[in-house]
Amino acid sequence: MFTKPIFKFQYMIEKITVSLILMILFNVGLANAQQKSYLGTLKQIDAGVLNIGYTEAGPTNGTPVILLHGWPYDIHSYNEVVPLLVSKGYRVITPYLRGFGTTRFISDNTMRNGQQSAVAKDIIALMDALKINKAIVGGFDWGARTADVMAALWPERVKALVSVSGYLITNLDSNQNPLNPTAEYGWWYQYYFSTARGEKGYGDNTYEFNKLIWKLASPKWNFDDATYDQTAASFKNPDHVAIVIHNYRWRLSLAKGETQYEDLENRLAKRPVITVPTITISSDFDGLAADGKAYANKFTGKYSHKILNGIGHNVPQEAPKAFADAISEVDSYTK
Repeated sequence: MFTKPIFKFQYMIEKITVSLILMILFNVGLANAQQKSYLGTLKQIDAGVLNIGYTEAGPTNGTPVILLHGWPYDIHSYNEVVPLLVSKGYRVITPYLRGFGTTRFISDNTMRNGQQSAVAKDIIALMDALKINKAIVGGFDWGARTADVMAALWPERVKALVSVSGYLITNLDSNQNPLNPTAEYGWWYQYYFSTARGEKGYGDNTYEFNKLIWKLASPKWNFDDATYDQTAASFKNPDHVAIVIHNYRWRLSLAKGETQYEDLENRLAKRPVITVPTITISSDFDGLAADGKAYANKFTGKYSHKILNGIGHNVPQEAPKAFADAISEVDSYTK
């Protein structure tokens, strides 16, 4: 006597379940569409030793802008910057650095090398592959260092530069000199990464580790889990841990680079000036160096420095309009 009502009830449950599944799939699709609209279309291209994943947005005949992320971040730091630049007519390219996202080494035999000149050479190779002769380049953290290296070594390829935290070109000899205890404390993870325990710890706890770095580097930025998770997916790159560990060990002269980059590193060791038009940006993360005076003389082209109070290390994501405005302003320095 209860058969029909039970079947009817089961039918209703199944119908509701199907509806929920369809709703979830729709929302996921909507989220992906929104993500696509932020940064443009995700593409892949062989460039140098890599198959580079990158997004591209804006008119193909627009002035090229290349935006470079840092660690532990990814291209989504520019979610709000890209639409602002596209609205001004720029062609915006945002690549995953080696060890992040969909970027992969073409050969299994290539050294998983995180040294500064190798990363910069990747972006020059990307420009070659995309047939971009000259671009405005902007970045923060590893991205700022990469942009600085590009401007110092290949000024003919960099129309103008926006660099968060200023002149970040690594000098291995200078890095042998200890800082004051408070400053050393801020770089605790570099020493952790110098140990076998640190390498294993980072590999085992990448998600939690990088989320902690986000909080420490941007204490006033109240990001949510969805924002972090969007970027954290890029840490699943099979070369991520190896690149990160090598990068920090190389900086402390605990790991060697590749001989093919030796000449470039010798040039960088001389702390070359950057001659292209430049805007540097500092934030709360820069502490006593926020005024930019320590590196102002390293930029000999048209130059200005901006200070963002209340902003942490991830400047493009925490202050997207200020970063986008810096790109368009430095472009005006070239006219």
